[in-house]
Amino acid sequence: MTDDTPERLARLQATIEDLLSEAKRQGASAAEAVVSGSAGLEVSVRLGEVETVEHTRDNGLGLTVYFGNRKGSASTSDLSPAAVREAVRAACAIASHTQADPCAGLADPSRLATEVLDLDLYHPWDLAVEEAIGLAVACEDAARGADPRITNSEGASLSSHFGLQVYGNSHGFIGGYPSTRHGLSCAVIGQEGESMQRDYWWTSARAAADLEDPAAVGRRAAERTVARLGARQIPTRQAPVLFRAEVATGLLRSLTGAINGTSLYRRASFLLDHLGQRIFPEFVRIYEEPHLPRGLASAPFDGDGVATAAKAFVADGVLQSYVLDTYSGCRLGLPTTGNAGGVRNLHIAMGPLDLAGLLREMGTGLLVTELMGSGVNPVTGDYSRGAAGFWVEGGEIAFPVEEITIAGNLKAMYQGLVAVGNDCDFPGSTRTGSWLINEMTIAGH
Repeated sequence: MTDDTPERLARLQATIEDLLSEAKRQGASAAEAVVSGSAGLEVSVRLGEVETVEHTRDNGLGLTVYFGNRKGSASTSDLSPAAVREAVRAACAIASHTQADPCAGLADPSRLATEVLDLDLYHPWDLAVEEAIGLAVACEDAARGADPRITNSEGASLSSHFGLQVYGNSHGFIGGYPSTRHGLSCAVIGQEGESMQRDYWWTSARAAADLEDPAAVGRRAAERTVARLGARQIPTRQAPVLFRAEVATGLLRSLTGAINGTSLYRRASFLLDHLGQRIFPEFVRIYEEPHLPRGLASAPFDGDGVATAAKAFVADGVLQSYVLDTYSGCRLGLPTTGNAGGVRNLHIAMGPLDLAGLLREMGTGLLVTELMGSGVNPVTGDYSRGAAGFWVEGGEIAFPVEEITIAGNLKAMYQGLVAVGNDCDFPGSTRTGSWLINEMTIAGH
């Protein structure tokens, strides 16, 4: 990354100022825009050979103008003054043809961020292509050499990205900040007799120093792959299900999707009208921390310029807050929750048990380590996913399983949450331990 980041940020802010002035000149009563620039390096290797080396550099601008309650939007990747003026003209022309919407407009000025907090998100990595290739090769070599049953590889990939983003609106708010994100992943194939399996591992962080060691990533990918060899089906039954931590994140994302304002005002959510109701057992607390230093989803303000703040979505098992931006909040007659653009650094309070403790707590049941398909109905909460993992007996892993389906309903699954582990050992902005659900239908042979 270059040392001209402050100058680049100033240029993007100037672009926003020019755009807002042009929108006002063309008669708009209000306007907002976001402009961004990014650059990155990605390399991938397979079987020790380089497959791809890709440098990226992108710009983007999106704007919305308002004529009263009529709005028009346009976007462009050309940030030249002429292109910006043309984008404003296009947005104004669109607004002249749209219906008035009483909820169309900017956020309340009193809710806008008054300062751009430094959340320690910017850690450029002066990474040469040769060094990036060497790290990816080391990762894959560690995976391939970890066990003789690792017979093939899907490769290892390393990425390093830098971004600048600026948002501004005609209330006088303009804010922006730089950020970085780096990552390394590896996927390998194992074979034992007729059984073949694939698995992977990854690491991601704002700062390269926070990445997991490449060899450790490779070994973890190999260990996960080898553990699945010899997988079999099991008979159809009802049993407890333990979602390992990295797949339990999907259950949290289903929750935030169900309490998202857009789903709610469209009346397309299984948690419609559940605010203030108990949807989990009393021990459950689910919250976001948007100001977490170096957090992968941290942000000082949301996509409407509204200041972000820590909040609980669920406390004592009770739904405390929806996930609202300015528009969806208006449609529901509620204030924004500062979540334009989504939830930032979602967490669930973890309990005292590690994975081994959760297995003992479950006794006999299914440990799910992979989910396939997208069989979640957001309107009814019906849940049916292809799965793989391990059958557990007497609190110990007995054998790997595959080609099964697990089914239930999310409302019942949330109510049937027995425990959340403390075994969160993976990267990501959604942080959870493993979830033990009291009972689900497991369809096998």
